[in-house]
Amino acid sequence: MIYIYLLLNITVLSVKGIITNKNYMNTDKEELETLVSVLKKIGDEGYTTQFKATEKGLVSLTSQKVFQPEEIKVNNFYRFEGESNPDDNAIVYAIETNDGEKGSLIDAYGNYSDVHVANFMKQVEEIHKEKLHQDS
Repeated sequence: MIYIYLLLNITVLSVKGIITNKNYMNTDKEELETLVSVLKKIGDEGYTTQFKATEKGLVSLTSQKVFQPEEIKVNNFYRFEGESNPDDNAIVYAIETNDGEKGSLIDAYGNYSDVHVANFMKQVEEIHKEKLHQDS
């Protein structure tokens, strides 16, 4: 329940422009400023599943499969920082599993981060940061 509440709050804040991504510029120098715009972009790239970190591992909310850190790779991640409030911080992970399932995991960072996400991500060995490719 807290996860859904956090996701809804982050989405609302990003739509209002409160949470922005100031650390990423795409190849055309156009900012992907909101969490919603990043989720749309990675969704268009096939990252359609939502994941949730639990004590047992990373759960696909689509297939209900549970993955361990060695069974996933983070192909990209995006940090969002609140313009006026440091509590408005979030991170989106673009994740691919060893069986080809692709999706996203969203977490706050700082005071409101999810301990399950933090513990899980510390164990993931394959984490990449790539630029998004703008279609011509």
